[in-house]
Amino acid sequence: MARSDVQLMLDVKAGDDASFDFLLQKYRSPLVNFLYRMVRDTATAEDLAQEVFLRVYRARKQYSPSAKFTTWLFRIATNLALNSVRDNRYQRMGISLDAPADGEDSAPRELPAREMRIDEHMIERDRTEVIRRAIASLPEKQRAAVLLHKYEEMDYGEIAGILDCSEGALKSLLFRAYETLRVQLAPLVAQPVAHRAGEGRPS
Repeated sequence: MARSDVQLMLDVKAGDDASFDFLLQKYRSPLVNFLYRMVRDTATAEDLAQEVFLRVYRARKQYSPSAKFTTWLFRIATNLALNSVRDNRYQRMGISLDAPADGEDSAPRELPAREMRIDEHMIERDRTEVIRRAIASLPEKQRAAVLLHKYEEMDYGEIAGILDCSEGALKSLLFRAYETLRVQLAPLVAQPVAHRAGEGRPS
């Protein structure tokens, strides 16, 4: 039977470094991807991820399973990312939110159901860039909440634990963020409708 993350971390606390290596391999890629979307720089995301795991290992003796392991892990990561963004020490790069952060040879998360034409690729690329910029323009805490909710698919309780706020405050935070995104991304929603409306017209 597979051990839970909490059990693995308790084993790390007891001195089992192999369990720590397992956790590192399990969560390194998701963590780097999250940090990458926050700071928008691959090298910085890698450095921050290394710092997250270093802090986890250093705190192993004090670990208490009072919350999910991922809540603890992403709380550390989010705090480091917010500090990085607020300090404005790192150069921002215009790279897609959906681009893999762990190497050029990495496969994309999602493959198109069929091969796209070049014009469709261009449209999709432009849409992704608009979405990336819209999320990047959100206040830092709203951005973190959206990324944890949309990309990491965490529930309200876990995100509230990560951001150290109540669920009510989190819902208010997400509401404001999604309302801002809804306004900014309204043209994207209208584009397919306009495209379909133009189909079938005589030349």
